[in-house]
Amino acid sequence: MSNRGALATAFLAETGWSNASRAPLAGDASARRYERLSDPETGQTAVLMDAPPAQGETVHRFVEMARHLRAQGLSAPEILAEDPAQGFLLIEDLSDDLFTRVIARDSSQEVPLYEAATDLLVALRDMPLMAGLDSYGPAPLAEKTDIAFDHYVSGITGADTTEMRDRFIDRFGGVLHRTIQGPKVMILRDYHAENLLWLPDRAGMARVGLLDFQDAVVGHPAYDLVSLLQDIRRDVPARIEMRMIDRFITETGADDHEFRTAYAVLGVQRNLRILGVFARLSREMGKTRYLALMAAVWRHVMRDLEHPAMASIADFLRETLPPPSPENLARLHPR
Repeated sequence: MSNRGALATAFLAETGWSNASRAPLAGDASARRYERLSDPETGQTAVLMDAPPAQGETVHRFVEMARHLRAQGLSAPEILAEDPAQGFLLIEDLSDDLFTRVIARDSSQEVPLYEAATDLLVALRDMPLMAGLDSYGPAPLAEKTDIAFDHYVSGITGADTTEMRDRFIDRFGGVLHRTIQGPKVMILRDYHAENLLWLPDRAGMARVGLLDFQDAVVGHPAYDLVSLLQDIRRDVPARIEMRMIDRFITETGADDHEFRTAYAVLGVQRNLRILGVFARLSREMGKTRYLALMAAVWRHVMRDLEHPAMASIADFLRETLPPPSPENLARLHPR
């Protein structure tokens, strides 16, 4: 048994779940691991989160955010037991009914689920911000696109991208300053169909189960809507994307032009960052499965560049970003 395995067993022994059967659950792009625990006597289940501190993981923000969201009536998992020093949590099992699975079983649920997820984002506008969250303002948003040049462009071309990266960040920062002013809300950042669970037995906003929120920040309300509707793991039909944007604007009273502009600009920002993150995961961690998603990310970037607000940098990006052709993606395999 590995050291982490022994530590996990010791943690469970203190929680009353030492006799539970354990089965791995699908993880994410981080070093965190998850297991579903099943009590053979009661039939109850729970989830073990293993977040190794030695690999830069921490559970502190997850615990804080989960409790904050639950206090607002949202369905973040209940924290059943915790050992922050060793990086273990025992959390409520919210089921396997991810939005993607529910829709795959019954396509008639697609619109109602996206409506529920959009309505939760509407509700976030009126919820109190948790203290201590970083701000995702224009400057940090622009700076965080550096990874697209340092890992995606450089990984494919082999060139030193420092100059083009810095030039883009400076120009894109100006675009962001002009287009994402206005109210700031808590944004969950990875708000999409594979991180949302359908809990139809609950009421209102609580029907949407939340999984990945530990990296929440304060920023523009369009950010999470981009995450939800420009989903790189499943194609959200254009009619649903437009319908949900309309729904959000109507329910919040947001300025139509300003919000749609921010949506497009943040789409470029988010998807550029994803290009870089996926390139780094493949090149440095051998997680080449993310390369299969590059084409979807690329399509979102190219579409959002068509918005007039991106006119000053659209041609620069089209000329600078290599397309995710098979030949180019092959260059992003582990070094």
